[in-house]
Parts: sequence; structure tokens; C-alpha cells
Amino acid sequence: MRFTGFLLLITFVYFGCTKAGDKTSGEMMGTDLDIKVQKGELEVATFAGGCFWCVEAIFEDIEGVVEAVSGYAGGHVKNPTYEQVCTTDTGHAEAVNIYFDPKIISFEDLVYIFWRTHDPTTLNRQGADVGPQYRSAIFYHNQRQKDIAEKSKAETDRLHIYADPIVTEITPFSNFYVAEISHQEYYRRNPNQGYCRLVIDPKVKKFRKQFKDKLKKK
Repeated sequence: MRFTGFLLLITFVYFGCTKAGDKTSGEMMGTDLDIKVQKGELEVATFAGGCFWCVEAIFEDIEGVVEAVSGYAGGHVKNPTYEQVCTTDTGHAEAVNIYFDPKIISFEDLVYIFWRTHDPTTLNRQGADVGPQYRSAIFYHNQRQKDIAEKSKAETDRLHIYADPIVTEITPFSNFYVAEISHQEYYRRNPNQGYCRLVIDPKVKKFRKQFKDKLKKK
């Protein structure tokens, strides 16, 4: 459950964050995209940066990103539900698979945006969202992604963008389970929901202002 700290919005936030019962197969939703990755037509990046609604809303706005899919990654429980992940016992993080065209946007650029659109210095926390499921992580798919992520992390630390050191986990990709349908494209479908208005909307607006040149053409 996510806590905004604003009592008047708790009811709305709670309702939006606890939907369940519409679990679908992770393999089914990702099949077409994964085939394109196997053919070399697309690449995939897997990021965790707090609430997956936030991460998805930002990256699906980027030119060259074909699809951003919310799900669960890095844990030991197969096909987890949202409720299981919220117990913090599964080892999973709320994560997003970002399918992108490398001819249009590079993995380097995606990582650059990743560092600047969440706080990578807070361990197991983003704002009021607390727990290991909200940890900051890059799940790399190959050695090249690992090298890029580690180099970019070191460079970002040297720039002192944040007062504290980056604690983002850079770890090999092991699994990804697509989240329930109610969590997909959540911000786009529920712009007036309490959490969206209070938490996601300011992040998205800041991102769009900072990365105007990276946005999809409307």
C-alpha cells in the first residue's frame, strides 16, 4: 500500500493501489514484444524506481519507446500477485520492462533519464512509498547494459546531482512477471486518481519540462 501523507487523499490512493483479481499471464502480455527483441528489432531495459505507475508513465512518453510494461522483477516467487509483492516476502521490486528501438533512443539515454526521474539515493524507498518492493534497481540483460549502467552510475555520483551517494542495485536480470491489467498504463487511464494527481503528475510534468527533446511527438 502506498501512503501519501495527505489524509484527505488516503481513501482514493488506497482504492487505486489495491486492485486485484485481474491477474493475467506475464508470458502472454510480453510475447510479441519479446519476439521482436529476439529478432533484434527492439531492445529491452528493466528498471525499478519506486512505484511502477510512476516509472511507466515517464518512460512510455519517450520517443523510441514502443511499450513500457509494469511488473515484478528480481524476486524468488513465481507469478506473484500485487498483494504478495506488498508483503515484502517475495523479493520482487515493482519494475518496468521498457521495450525500445535502439535506432531512436539508446540504452545510455534511458539510464541517463532514469537517474534524473527518481531518487536513487534512498534505500528501499521513494518518497512515502517504503519497502524493498520500491527499491531502485537496474536489471541488466547483458554485459553491455551492465557496463553502461555502472559507468553511468559512477558519472552521476561524480556530478553530485544528489547530496547522498547512489544506492541503486545493478544486478543481472533473472525474471519479470507482468503485473495485473489494472496496473498497466495506470496514470494515463486514471489521471484524476489521488495518487496520480499528488505524486505522479508532478514527476511527469518535471520530466516533460526537463526532457522536451526526448518526448514523443503528439
